Amino acid sequence: MIIVNNIKLNIDTPKEQAIDIAVRKTGLPRAEIADSFIHKMSVDARGDIKFVYSVGINLADSRKEQFLNGKNKDITVKNIQPLVIPVGEKLMEKRPVICGLGPAGLFCALVLARQGLRPIVLEQGEDVDTRTATVKRFENSGTLNTQSNVQFGEGGAGTFSDGKLTTRIGDARCEFVTDTLVQYGAPKSIKHIAKPHIGTDLLVGVIKNIRNEIIRLGGEVHFSTKLLDINAKNGVVQSVVTTNGTIETQVLVMATGHSARDTFFMLRDKGLVMEAKPFSVGVRIESLQADIDKGLYHSLAGHPALPKGEYQLSHNTKQRGVYTFCMCPGGNVVAAASEEDTVVVNGMSYHARDGKNANSALVVSVTPEDFGGDFTKAVEFQRQLEKKAFEMGGRNYKAPCQTVDRFLQNRAGMNIGKVEPTYPLGVTECNMADLFPQFITESLRGAMPALNRKLNGFAAADSIITGVETRTSSPVRIIRSENFQSNLQGLYPCGEGAGYAGGIMSAAVDGVRVAQQICGEYRSKI
Repeated sequence: MIIVNNIKLNIDTPKEQAIDIAVRKTGLPRAEIADSFIHKMSVDARGDIKFVYSVGINLADSRKEQFLNGKNKDITVKNIQPLVIPVGEKLMEKRPVICGLGPAGLFCALVLARQGLRPIVLEQGEDVDTRTATVKRFENSGTLNTQSNVQFGEGGAGTFSDGKLTTRIGDARCEFVTDTLVQYGAPKSIKHIAKPHIGTDLLVGVIKNIRNEIIRLGGEVHFSTKLLDINAKNGVVQSVVTTNGTIETQVLVMATGHSARDTFFMLRDKGLVMEAKPFSVGVRIESLQADIDKGLYHSLAGHPALPKGEYQLSHNTKQRGVYTFCMCPGGNVVAAASEEDTVVVNGMSYHARDGKNANSALVVSVTPEDFGGDFTKAVEFQRQLEKKAFEMGGRNYKAPCQTVDRFLQNRAGMNIGKVEPTYPLGVTECNMADLFPQFITESLRGAMPALNRKLNGFAAADSIITGVETRTSSPVRIIRSENFQSNLQGLYPCGEGAGYAGGIMSAAVDGVRVAQQICGEYRSKI
């Protein structure tokens, strides 16, 4: 495929003109072109706002495409390679078990099922429809199900965070993941927009469709089934013990999410080699979406051709990095607790992104050195913040909350203006300085004015901060070797919870990567 990049057009110009310009840049006669289409589209908001297009062109004779490689700086040739799934020599005597049905587990199971390996998936939470009702009940009544919530259940934590697919990894498997999501119901637009998202409302259906395909291909999915123990002999996995019985297996994929704390401790007790890894903690900051649009698009804010304004901001103090994460245009703050008597926040958007507020995590980096390299101390640090947030909120799952102006002035309370909090269980006015260690408070206070100068309206006086955001990524990495196995043979750490991903796309890619490794070692008995 030929890709012609850097085609800039006014936002009112039909996108078809980008294709015409791309064809002219190649100098190819139309008769030689089999197909042309928008490959990627983004917004350049610097100065006069433009849409920036990359156009894909396929030739009737693909051998001629290589002659255009490097014709000019805007033309490249991309060789599209199908995903290669190797077939191993060893027979899969016992069916593989996958623990966790988030993006990593879901895609690992799909690839294994397509190869006839009939995986058994264990998910401690509920199926996505039942889980959605359980989450809604928590939001309405404060009744928390610690086994099935925003963190645990079909689809993982990403189910309730907008379905953002933006990633910095340059892995060719990303295209396979995107194509698969579209195949099972995601909008085709995720294939070409620069910051693709599905939306929580649409993602639910996609997840169910993939799960049903896994089952159709001979796999099994066991909901409300928790992994309790692993039986091993001579350092090799023999079986797993679950709340619904024991399953013999020679392959166990650990695809738990970043919040599976009791599982982390169980694995430590089984002798797995694990280490603390960097993560971040902080708050959710809510701003008026219209102000974000104005800060990005200026006089063109509100133009129907422009997408909802998105941002990714960062600021470095002398010792800490402060940055935004998981930005949700037109979204809501989510009640994301998974343990009793704790408060945790996250963010989400629906596909339309038509809410009044924008929100994102505003977090401060912490490092393994902060905990002496001990991941158990890192987990305890998270827990203590979550418990303190519960206390400050009133011990009823309300969240501690403060307006930015009061936080910067070190004055408790809220000066409500245009922005109203969206956390569903209600908020309690407080001083966030009472929640955090001093280094986090000082880092946030130092960053907010600087970030607001970068994007006016982001940290306005009446912007709202809600706490506490602790689940940005796993605090743990389960060490794996080049064959993707831990020091316990047959156990494959995978995805975000194991410390090898940081979002839906990278977790799904790691699930595919681990599945390829397993397929390269084993073949089906059938």
